[in-house]
Amino acid sequence: MDGALIAYRIPAGSPNTAYGNLVKKLYGQETSAQGGRYKYRRRGLLNGMPHRRLIRGVLIVRGEDARKVVSLLKELGAEVHVRTVKLTVEDRKELGL
Repeated sequence: MDGALIAYRIPAGSPNTAYGNLVKKLYGQETSAQGGRYKYRRRGLLNGMPHRRLIRGVLIVRGEDARKVVSLLKELGAEVHVRTVKLTVEDRKELGL
């Protein structure tokens, strides 16, 4: 089974909040309310799917999950590049294959 390598970046000149919003929607966020009294985690898209983060802006996901990730990234204004990749043994373990 193949996976998808997804590389993304926010274009230069985008508002400073654009990358922060992308990270929150993709990876989720630890947050709190009432001065830290209540702590909780907001879930991101990748919390519900197996993935591997290689470096900042580069992910490996299962082939069937790639469309959801790419769709979200484009919706948030990111430049996206996708390639089909042959998964290593470590990638397969991480992705639950």
